[in-house]
Amino acid sequence: MCNFTLELQHMDKKEILAIFNKKCKNTLMETLDMEFIDVGSDFLTAKMPVTSKVFQPYGQLHGGATAALAESVGSAASNFFVDHKNQFVNGIQLSINHIKSKKEGVVFATAKNIHTGRTTHLWEVTITDENDDLVSVAKMTNIVLTKK
Repeated sequence: MCNFTLELQHMDKKEILAIFNKKCKNTLMETLDMEFIDVGSDFLTAKMPVTSKVFQPYGQLHGGATAALAESVGSAASNFFVDHKNQFVNGIQLSINHIKSKKEGVVFATAKNIHTGRTTHLWEVTITDENDDLVSVAKMTNIVLTKK
């Protein structure tokens, strides 16, 4: 169960999603049309359309685009656990397995917390399609750093 920071604890779902989506402006997440769409006490979900923007040369969803989606959701989710005045989060490791190819539609990435330590967070990120079929599975480790 997430232990949201005080800042996020007192916001409703719409406000939290608006904050995350605003931070995507002028970033890779905006370029790839990623959007945070759901948040709960133990997860964060984003979606990304499968279009030519995210294709590899054979007209399928690029594994790197899928990895970018997984890392974006896993990194954002760690923000629920840090003191934003004094800390920030960086991804330090991402491992991803691709199960199914996609040529169209939408993929959804949901990050669920496995471990929340003082200095590291571990996330499992499942990527599914609009039919709830598994596309990829990722594990991501984030480090919590102190602002200088």
